[in-house]
Amino acid sequence: MRIHRIALTLSLLGLASAVTAGYDTHPRFAEFAAELQAEYKIPEAETRAWLKNAEKMQSVLDAIQRPAEKVLEWDKYQDIFLTKKRIESGKVFMETHKALLEKAEKEYGVPKEIITAIIGVETFYGTRQGTYRVLDSLSTLAFDYPDRPLFWRELKAFFALAEKEKLDPEAIKGSYAGAMGYGQFIPTSYLEYAVDGDNDGKRDLWANPADAIFSVANYFSRHGWISGEPVTQRVTVTGAAYEPIVNATRKPEMTVGDIRALGVTPSIKIADDKPATLVHLLGKEGPEYWLGEFNFYVITRYNHSRMYAMAVYQLSENFK
Repeated sequence: MRIHRIALTLSLLGLASAVTAGYDTHPRFAEFAAELQAEYKIPEAETRAWLKNAEKMQSVLDAIQRPAEKVLEWDKYQDIFLTKKRIESGKVFMETHKALLEKAEKEYGVPKEIITAIIGVETFYGTRQGTYRVLDSLSTLAFDYPDRPLFWRELKAFFALAEKEKLDPEAIKGSYAGAMGYGQFIPTSYLEYAVDGDNDGKRDLWANPADAIFSVANYFSRHGWISGEPVTQRVTVTGAAYEPIVNATRKPEMTVGDIRALGVTPSIKIADDKPATLVHLLGKEGPEYWLGEFNFYVITRYNHSRMYAMAVYQLSENFK
C-alpha cells in the first residue's frame, strides 16, 4: 500500500509539473523562437528564459471568448461607459492634463475630448490598466488559442518591445488580451504608434500621461483622422431599400447621396458627396440608425466594434 501511495504521489507531482511547465516546452517553441530571432534578432536562449516562466491561464482563454461587444447590445453596453462617474472623472482628467491635451490636439489635429474618451473607455483614465501579466496572457493566447493567430504576432512584438524599451517582460501588467497602459495598446501598436510625449527618452504608456495622451493622438492621426470633421449623426429611415447596407462595412464606401437615395434622412445638413456608412444599433428605445462618417471609421480602427466607437463618441460629447 505504501508503494502505491508513493507511486500515486509521484504521479500527481508529475501531473502538477506538466500543468505548470512553461511555454519553453511547447511543441511550437522552436518555431516561435526561430521567427523571433529572424524578425527581431532576439536569441533563442533569451526567448527560452522568458517563456520558461510564462504560465498558461485558463481565465484568459475563458475571457477572450466572451468580450462585452459580443454578449451585449447597445442598450446595455452604453451603461458601462456612459455613466455619471465616468463623465465627471473625464472632466477632471481633462482639467488636470489641460496643457498636454491642448498641445496634442494642436499637433495631431485630434480633439482633446476624443483622446480623453478613448482613455476613459479603455482604462477609466489610467486607473484600470489590467492585472494580468502580459507574458502569461499573450503566451497563453499565442500557443493555446489557435483561432486567433494574431496573438502569435503580438507575443513576438511584446518581446521586441521589452528589448527596445529595456523592460522586464515578467513585470509588465495589462489586459487579458495583452493590451497595455492608459490607452491599452497591444504590442504591435506600441512599437508603431507610441510617442515620447515629454521628450524624456522613454515611451512609458503605464505611468506617464504625456506619453499616453500623445500616443493616442498619434494613433488617430496616423489612421487618417480628419481634423474639424464630425463623427456621426442620427438619421431616420423609411422603406426597406436601406436594409442591405446596414452595418455592411466599417469603412465608408458609399456617399451620403447614395445612402440618402435608399430612404435615409440625416438630421443635420451634410454634403451628398461625403463618404459614410449606415450604422444600426439596438438602443434602449429600440433600433437606432446613425450615419458613420470617416472619423467614426477611424475610431473603429482602435476597436472594430461599432458600439465601442459610439461609446467613445458619446462620452466625448459629454466633455464639450
